[in-house]
Amino acid sequence: MATFTVGQTLFDKLWQLHEVQILAEGQSLLYVDRIFLHERTGSVALNSLIEGNRGVRRREHTFCTMDHIVDTLPGRGDDTQMPSGRDFIVATRGAAQDTGIQLFDVQDPDQGIVHVISPELGIVLPGMSLVCPDSHTCTLGGLGALAWGVGSTEAEHALATSTLRVNRPQSMRVTFTGALPSHSTAKDLILFAIRELSAAGGAGCAIEFSGSAISDLSVESRLTLCNMSTELSAFTGLIAPDEKVAEYCQGRRFAPEGAAWESAVEHWRRLRTDPSATFDYERNLSIDGLQPQISWGTSPQHCIDWDGVVPRIAGAPDEASASAWQRAQDYMGVSGGSRLSDYPLDAVFIGSCTNSRLSDLRLAADYLRRTGHRVAKGVAALCVPGSGQVKRAAEAEGLDEIFRSAGFEWREPGCSMCFFAGGESFGKGVRVASTTNRNFEGRQGLGVRTHLASPVTVVSSACAGYLVADAPMVETAA
Repeated sequence: MATFTVGQTLFDKLWQLHEVQILAEGQSLLYVDRIFLHERTGSVALNSLIEGNRGVRRREHTFCTMDHIVDTLPGRGDDTQMPSGRDFIVATRGAAQDTGIQLFDVQDPDQGIVHVISPELGIVLPGMSLVCPDSHTCTLGGLGALAWGVGSTEAEHALATSTLRVNRPQSMRVTFTGALPSHSTAKDLILFAIRELSAAGGAGCAIEFSGSAISDLSVESRLTLCNMSTELSAFTGLIAPDEKVAEYCQGRRFAPEGAAWESAVEHWRRLRTDPSATFDYERNLSIDGLQPQISWGTSPQHCIDWDGVVPRIAGAPDEASASAWQRAQDYMGVSGGSRLSDYPLDAVFIGSCTNSRLSDLRLAADYLRRTGHRVAKGVAALCVPGSGQVKRAAEAEGLDEIFRSAGFEWREPGCSMCFFAGGESFGKGVRVASTTNRNFEGRQGLGVRTHLASPVTVVSSACAGYLVADAPMVETAA
């Protein structure tokens, strides 16, 4: 078991555990415990490896899933609506078979979104390092793992050597003071953090999230929070593992058992920031009275309280911000001084690696159950579970019937409408409330106007027909 010196952060300890060699000032060779691929980028790395007559060094620690471009329509086959998408699927399937790695194919019962199935199967565990050619790999920091996104070339190097050359990032601690109100969620927490710190607020940093509000979060909520660390421009996001995490991991398909399990848990208990440790940057955010957040523009930092006012261009802090706000408002078809409830919705989407876990679906279904509301006329509503395991569990609880009865489509697992890759789209000019992580121009399709929010805000908006939160009204002074 590793020996840690006094005064280390969680990130310091994780880095130390995986540092094979210091190569140059600020740069290290890190050991990579797990590699996860998906069909949109995985075949590129695998086939390049094969063409170079190299093999996968640790096949038993390498995994791949079909998630980004698979169809999610009921009764789907192996095809996809993405132009040339079947080529990606066939190439990935062949490369996975040739290299002997574990593939969760389209019809595999454990298939799902890469960042959903890796924790639910116990592929990633606290203290591990994991890379994936996907920017939201930082999700797994919610378990206390060192996880970050890489390019296909870096993925190829990791496949061949189990190592990567990495520039050591600076460290930041974001401490939330106060308690998270009952009507707000982890999604609101991270949207608020991005709103306050900006989309560049954690540029290049390994961010540890702390505070009593964080320790109070469920494990799946921590995964949601860390998922959007990349929207702060961070290298990764981290939360120290605790007994909740150990309980979550126990019994997972790839988790250790017996004496190995006990040893693992003992190790995880040491993965926390020492009281005397220091960070390169400290940020404190008060969340007392935090309201549900909804984005109004084309960056996750373009967020306001659900009952707030879209900012006026004249109030921008500088010329660059004014220009960005103007472009965002033009694209989104909103005006400064208006409220988001002024704009009718055309569609809603519940899904993605941010908010497609069982707890997310329970939250949304609970709103429908206790209110008896149905999706408003003219609003298209989709619910896409994050994995086969999530889908089966939701159906066992009857959540699928609640969604269907309320007017939602109930889909097969996959990334679906989180991003547009040339396949299924909502359509130009369509206004969508979405549980996804990015609201960039064209993210969900050319001209689609995406408003980011939590599952419960999305489902309440679906029923209202406009953007609104399931939260108590806040009285304002006249």
